[in-house]
Amino acid sequence: MASEGKISNLSKGLLIFAALLFIGTIFLPFWKIDLIAPQYPEGLALLIYANGLAGDVEIINGLNHYIGMATLHTEDFIEFSILRYILIFFVLFILVTATIGKKRLVYMLFGAFLTFGLIALADFYRWNYNYGHNLDPAAAIKVPGMSYQPPIFGYKQLLNFGAYSMPSSGGLLFIATGLIILLVVLYERNVLQKLFKRKKQVIAILIPVMLLLMACGTKGPRPLVINEDMCAYCKMTITEPPFAAQLTTVQGRHYLFDDISCMAGFAKENQVMKFDKFYVSDVCNATEFINVESATFLHSEAFRSPMGGNIGGFANADSAAVYKEKYNAVATSWAELIK
Repeated sequence: MASEGKISNLSKGLLIFAALLFIGTIFLPFWKIDLIAPQYPEGLALLIYANGLAGDVEIINGLNHYIGMATLHTEDFIEFSILRYILIFFVLFILVTATIGKKRLVYMLFGAFLTFGLIALADFYRWNYNYGHNLDPAAAIKVPGMSYQPPIFGYKQLLNFGAYSMPSSGGLLFIATGLIILLVVLYERNVLQKLFKRKKQVIAILIPVMLLLMACGTKGPRPLVINEDMCAYCKMTITEPPFAAQLTTVQGRHYLFDDISCMAGFAKENQVMKFDKFYVSDVCNATEFINVESATFLHSEAFRSPMGGNIGGFANADSAAVYKEKYNAVATSWAELIK
């Protein structure tokens, strides 16, 4: 154990690693706002770097003009003129802390880092609020009571656009750096050592946390909310789970459908989108979604699916054979459906 007031070599190594990670925040995009709409199925992206804006800025500015939002220009934000210097300061602060090795410096570093992160989030919220609420009264499109403030994190519907806001690669490095510094603080205050002496309690805490992280990171299908979720193609509310379908994009977005034929139509009309996986409900177990690559498809007028596609997907080939005989169904495939 390090002498009183000094941090351990392990903590020094973690801080140096954190500083190396943090360098990436200077050059990589910090945050990303994706806008998805029927006329832009491939999406529009606004990338926020430490020194400016990038992505589809001009297209977004053109669209914002119609609803009275101010245009976005890097030079209008004082943050972009100083943010890189602040990030460089933190790289140096972390390295100096690791070199001197004083516990007090570690605590000061964590406090400064946390304070900066909270101020940055508050400033981002203020920025979003001002641009979403301070609208030109002479705008071509005016919706009484409507504001266009995108979320800080997550999803929000803005007229016909879906806005997804999330940390980009630089933001993830920022979060990772903060977690490493927190880990050093906990280690130097003997919190981790005390926890590891109670192995059962630690395991009880870590297992649900790991399961939660695994669930958050999955790009697979999500459960349906019957009578609430809406079909992305026909805009009807999804009411019949056995015929529901959904797809995921490479960016992890979900599009839900009330009929397999709706998903096929959506895929054919939006070929510029980057799809990841396609899923259909199992007719015999409507709570389960199956990948179209492993599903058996049958078509029968007797199925009477919501939008008349009358196509059912089956996880089990034997079950499909029973339905085929019972309903005089014809076998088909996903490849045939999206021709």
